[in-house]
Amino acid sequence: MAEIKVGRPREFDVGDALDAAIEVFWAKGYDGASLTDLTEALGITRPSLYAAFKDKRGLYLASIAQYMASEECPPLVAFDSEKDIRRAVRAFLSSAVDYATSNDKQRGCFLGACVATSCGEVDGVEELLRQAITETDKRLAARFEMEKEAGNLPQDFPSVARARLMFDLRQGYALRARAGISARQLKSDLKSRVGLVIEFGKCVTR
Repeated sequence: MAEIKVGRPREFDVGDALDAAIEVFWAKGYDGASLTDLTEALGITRPSLYAAFKDKRGLYLASIAQYMASEECPPLVAFDSEKDIRRAVRAFLSSAVDYATSNDKQRGCFLGACVATSCGEVDGVEELLRQAITETDKRLAARFEMEKEAGNLPQDFPSVARARLMFDLRQGYALRARAGISARQLKSDLKSRVGLVIEFGKCVTR
């Protein structure tokens, strides 16, 4: 009778492990996160970490990819959920502020607060960050293009430029949040910022 070989059971859930790793890297940065910090947060041994991700860099890159693959980015979900384009832009910016200020330990965005600081230091990070920015720009611009087709925005509306502006505004909020500026303060000029994105060719004030 042939021997039936049973594969070794997985010792941990990779998705959960990557989520835990994101929390550690986000809080401490790539250099500040030790292997002890990571193995304790993931609940695994060093040999298990090496077997699954090869090394700390491999875990870091996998964590970034996990973060990028998430469809639950609150500002983008808020943007997609609103039918009216002006309310959609406002929802995006408002959610970006809430997301940036809701966690005292990890204010801002993982990409901006952690990943961007390791570009040029960790091989492969720059490419992933550029990909994340490009994909976000495309997702936002696609909505603007749909609104142009529906007649809700002028045909010469600069979809890509305004998508980039939205992304940059979000990162600006994240930076201010890390400096301790409150959500209330950040939302004080929300109307004018929505106007900057939507009002093509016009100067909008509060």
